[in-house]
Amino acid sequence: MNTPLAYPAVRRGLKRGIAALALSFIMVSAASADEKLRVGKAVPQAFSFALLDVGVRQGFFREQGLDIEISAFGGGGRLQQALAADGIDIGLDTGPDMAFIAKGAPVKAVAAMAGPPLDTGIAAGAKTAIRDIADLKGRRIAGPPYTLTGWLTKEFARRQGWGFDGITLIDTGGVNTSWAMVKTGEVDGLSVDLGSALQAQGRGEARLIVRFGDWIKDFHNYVIFATDKLVADRPNDVRGFLRGWFKTIAFVRANKAPTVSIIADVLRMDSDLVAKVYDLQLPMYSTDGHFDPKALSVLARSYVEMGNLQSEPDMQTLYTEAYLPKK
Repeated sequence: MNTPLAYPAVRRGLKRGIAALALSFIMVSAASADEKLRVGKAVPQAFSFALLDVGVRQGFFREQGLDIEISAFGGGGRLQQALAADGIDIGLDTGPDMAFIAKGAPVKAVAAMAGPPLDTGIAAGAKTAIRDIADLKGRRIAGPPYTLTGWLTKEFARRQGWGFDGITLIDTGGVNTSWAMVKTGEVDGLSVDLGSALQAQGRGEARLIVRFGDWIKDFHNYVIFATDKLVADRPNDVRGFLRGWFKTIAFVRANKAPTVSIIADVLRMDSDLVAKVYDLQLPMYSTDGHFDPKALSVLARSYVEMGNLQSEPDMQTLYTEAYLPKK
């Protein structure tokens, strides 16, 4: 008695069926695979950019079908070069670097990441007589003049009524040199990130006198950038990244302990220090990514005063809100 498998036609049909089934499994697997998205941080050691790692570890980007590949650079200029060269797809950078778009960079700002610069300020040397804001007038403060921190120092002085040059900026060439000069008394203090200032204060080497964000309210300190190529070819991935990012911000605001734990691990910093930074910086992070016209106006002025552009650009050409999550 012959079984069905004895017939050649049946065997051929069975093989074709198995092959088709295997192909369908491959197609389903490929369809469900996460899209790789290359995301760059302007600098590696920053609380603000480490929020990206929080979102990755909590799986918020994976929920959007995105496999995030993180890299970090030695400043906003290098990050913008990587965006222009198609080395990364998304960049986390400062608001002032939107000026690169006005210069022709193939990039677009797709979300406002943070408002007032609550993460930077002026720390005075512990041996100085500087105790409060009024004592900073006319002082020698280390900070590159034509950078964000340099401009913030000058803008802070102007808002105190001392004039744009009411604080004398000393270009030392680097943060380590600045700290060394603070210790020797060659400068009275420096413009620096909040974490470094608090660390030095804890060691008794400096005193944090002012945070710029307490005085400069209308500002976009950080912005999320996307390449024109990504926007054109993969608009849904831009939307997915921003959904994942703002889920991250919501989680960070509601969950201090796990956020501090992750960031302390990523930055290799003491968790108590990270907890202090968390409390001081948290208010500046945008929950919806929308750009503020007043902040954009201040940014436009800063581009000229920092020497990045000769005239204020039309800010509406530098950003889009088309990919922000819908409420």
